[in-house]
Amino acid sequence: MNEPVLAVTQLKTHFTTKAGVVKAVDGVDLTVHAGEVLGLVGESGSGKSITGLSIMRLVDRPGRIVDGRVLFDGIDLATLDDEAMRRLRGDRIAMIFQDPMMTLNPVLTIGTQMIETLVAHPHEPPLSKAAMRTRAIEALTRVGIAPAAERLTAYPHHLSGGMRQRVAIAIALLNDPYLIVCDEPTTALDVTIQAQILAEMQALIRDSNLALIWITHDLAVVAGLADRVAVMYAGRIVESGTTAEILAAPRHPYTHGLIASTPAAAARRATSTRRLVQIPGSPPSLLNLPQGCAFRPRCSRAQNDCRHEPPSVVDAAGRSLRCFHPLDA
Repeated sequence: MNEPVLAVTQLKTHFTTKAGVVKAVDGVDLTVHAGEVLGLVGESGSGKSITGLSIMRLVDRPGRIVDGRVLFDGIDLATLDDEAMRRLRGDRIAMIFQDPMMTLNPVLTIGTQMIETLVAHPHEPPLSKAAMRTRAIEALTRVGIAPAAERLTAYPHHLSGGMRQRVAIAIALLNDPYLIVCDEPTTALDVTIQAQILAEMQALIRDSNLALIWITHDLAVVAGLADRVAVMYAGRIVESGTTAEILAAPRHPYTHGLIASTPAAAARRATSTRRLVQIPGSPPSLLNLPQGCAFRPRCSRAQNDCRHEPPSVVDAAGRSLRCFHPLDA
């Protein structure tokens, strides 16, 4: 396989607070290749969004990247100065947020914001104003907005939530990036609009061969979109592999619990009640992680050796696992 577009190695992002150090991301490894979708999955507070923000170098104080490498197209993003990172961000690497208003300025028209994005990242040869307008219309058309030319004069508040999210995706695509990090961009949308945007994203990936990291807690979205899945818990990736392998035969007890707690999994179980299976307890505080395996207090398979030290990552046949007592394959 070709070299990955992005290779993250032992990434650590900590937040220093009065109560102590919050290890939001604690030694994350992941890769994503051109034309591939990596689903980053976990409960709220697992560290998946901070991982995405760390890749983009958008973590604000009191947070900071304390260790690790983020190799994007051979460049270590963790070592770039702010100006060099600004030139890359929005050009060769882009991010789509859950709330499109984090991308859109409410007092500027859609056309103005799209043209400003093109102006901020000069092209060779330089684009004329007419060429920028044409490129903006093409980007809106690619994400299913019609009539695209008329939308350029609209303000964000003129558009529905689904349309605003499409505009945010179009802005991310304007400069033909190699990598897009998506932080739950369809969570706040109704299921019909969500399905439309997911279908459009799949078509864009096929046409553009870009790499995509899709951060979500929704396993149904991952099942239909991602090629590979990385499952996060307490700031670490506990299991990763192809989507088909992970969903069909999860080996980490936490992954198994996530899948068993979805309505689709409940419907497949041959029981009369079809009750959802829940993971007992709550995610631990990142200020005070339990000794040993972080999932131990919630795990039915925990044994004495799980109390002493965190399990190391074991790789086998393209699948990685961080567990002393995994489920059988």
